[in-house]
Amino acid sequence: MERIQIALEKARARRAEQHAASGSQPTEEAVAAPQPVLAPVPEQPSVSKPAREAKPAPAVQKVQAERPPKPVAKGPAERVGPEVRTRWLALSEFRPDPKLMQRNHIVGFFGGREGGKEAGVVDMMRTRILQEMRKNGWRRLAITSPNPTCGKTTVCLNLAFSLGRQTNQRTVVADLDMRRPGMARLMGMRRSTSFSRVLEGKEDVAENLVRYGENLAFGTNTGPARNPSELLQSVEAAEVLAKIEADYDPTIVLCDMPPMLLADDMLAFATHVDCVLLLAAAETTSIDDLDICERELSAHTNVLGVVLNKCRYTDPSYGYGYY
Repeated sequence: MERIQIALEKARARRAEQHAASGSQPTEEAVAAPQPVLAPVPEQPSVSKPAREAKPAPAVQKVQAERPPKPVAKGPAERVGPEVRTRWLALSEFRPDPKLMQRNHIVGFFGGREGGKEAGVVDMMRTRILQEMRKNGWRRLAITSPNPTCGKTTVCLNLAFSLGRQTNQRTVVADLDMRRPGMARLMGMRRSTSFSRVLEGKEDVAENLVRYGENLAFGTNTGPARNPSELLQSVEAAEVLAKIEADYDPTIVLCDMPPMLLADDMLAFATHVDCVLLLAAAETTSIDDLDICERELSAHTNVLGVVLNKCRYTDPSYGYGYY
C-alpha cells in the first residue's frame, strides 16, 4: 500500500511539472489522486504504525465479549432425541451376576478391571470392527460359525459388553440362534422370553428387550422355536429390524446366528444384515469349512472377517508383552 501511495505522489508531481512548463492550469481531476483498484479485496484505510498496534476500540471489545462460546460435545444420552432416550429407559433392566459372567468367560463384561489380557483382545476386536463398519456405513452385524462349539455366542456377548463400555455406542443384541439358544443361559436370565414371537408379530419388541446400563439391550430366547429358517427370511423379520432401528436408534445391531453348515438359517437371514463375522475354533474348524462358508456368505452379504477362537498357543509377542 505504501508503494502505491509513493508511485501516485510521483505521478502527481510529474503532471504538475508538465502543466507548469506548458503554462496551463491543471484541472481539478488531474490534481486529484487517482484511486487504485484493489478488487475483490476492499481497500483498507491508511493508518500509521502506532495506530496498527493500538488495542481494539471499546465497541469491538464489547462485541468480542458478547460472542457465544463454542459448543461443547454432548454425550450419547443427550445426542439422541428425548423419545428414543425414553424408550431405552423404559426397558426392563437386567444386571448379570459377575461371578457367573466370569465362569462363562464373558471377560468383556469386566473390561480392563478384571479381564486382563483376554479383555484386551476383545476390545481390540471391537475397535477393528467399529472402524470397518463406520467406514462402510454398516450397522447390522451377524456372528456365525461353520460348526457348533466354536464359541460364537460367547464371543458375541463379549463383543456386546465391550461395546457397552463405550458411551458413544448404543448396541442391541438379538439371539437369532433359535434352534439352540444359549445367550440367556450364559447371562443367567431367568425370565421367560422368546424373540421368535417378536419375529412372528405376536409380541412387541419392547416386551422382549432388556437393557444393561443405558446403551446396551438384549433380545433373547429361553427355548427353541418352530420353523426358524422361515422366520428369519420372512418379511416380518426385516420389519422387526427396521422397527428396532427406528425406535432405539442403535449404532450397531449384533445378531447371534446358528452355525452355517447345519442349517440354512444364516443364509436365509444374510440379506437382512450388512456384514458377517465368521468364527473358527482352533484345531476343530477346517480350512475347507471356512472356505465354503465364506464363498456362500459373500454371495449375499459382506464378510467382515474371520476370528480364530479357542487358540491356546500364540506367539509370545502377542499382546506386546503387556501382561
